[in-house]
Amino acid sequence: MRMQFWKTVVDDIYRDEHSAQPVSAELWRAVRKHYLTKRWLLRIISEREKDMEDRAYRNLQELEAYSENTQSSLLYLLLEALGVKDVQADHAASHIGKAQGIITCLRATPYHSRRRKVYLPMDICMLHGASQEDFIRGSREQNVRDVVYDIASQAHVHLQHARSFSKNVPSTAFPAFFQTVVLEDYLQRVRRVDFDVFHPSLQKRNPLIPLHLYIRSWKNTY
Repeated sequence: MRMQFWKTVVDDIYRDEHSAQPVSAELWRAVRKHYLTKRWLLRIISEREKDMEDRAYRNLQELEAYSENTQSSLLYLLLEALGVKDVQADHAASHIGKAQGIITCLRATPYHSRRRKVYLPMDICMLHGASQEDFIRGSREQNVRDVVYDIASQAHVHLQHARSFSKNVPSTAFPAFFQTVVLEDYLQRVRRVDFDVFHPSLQKRNPLIPLHLYIRSWKNTY
């Protein structure tokens, strides 16, 4: 019902029907001001609706598709809000969104495991002989670390691809991409603990993140 509500809200916005609901009203203003594409909004809602099936991703490609349809779609909207219409920026946004979705899945693993839920791609778990029960128990065995390594490596590949476009991406797009600082920070920290996704240090905030964001902004790069 909640997803249908938002689908209706989006349809109403693009019929120029103003809503009294606070979030809907702000979204209406954003659409009017920045000419946001309806398709990206509906794609986020539809993908979240499918995600309510509450099951593990069958393979890494399925996780990447989910990330593209949610995280990358949001980045496309941010680019539109910044007035950026550029193919290279769109390519970078696609890869950053995929990296963000993959890393979010990894970061949430301890939280979900405590609730006896595992969403990591089943094909990679099977490849290394790691069962859902291993993650639910918070296992720190090598096969579990190998699963995390493979998934984290794919996120790293997407970050590298995104940065390969940086010389051709307009600098006005960079503010939409600064979350790469947080993504890179997590990948570095999980590497330092030998891909032990349950290591207590990974659940702590890095107090230097604001400084890293400032430096990246000052250097005008992502």
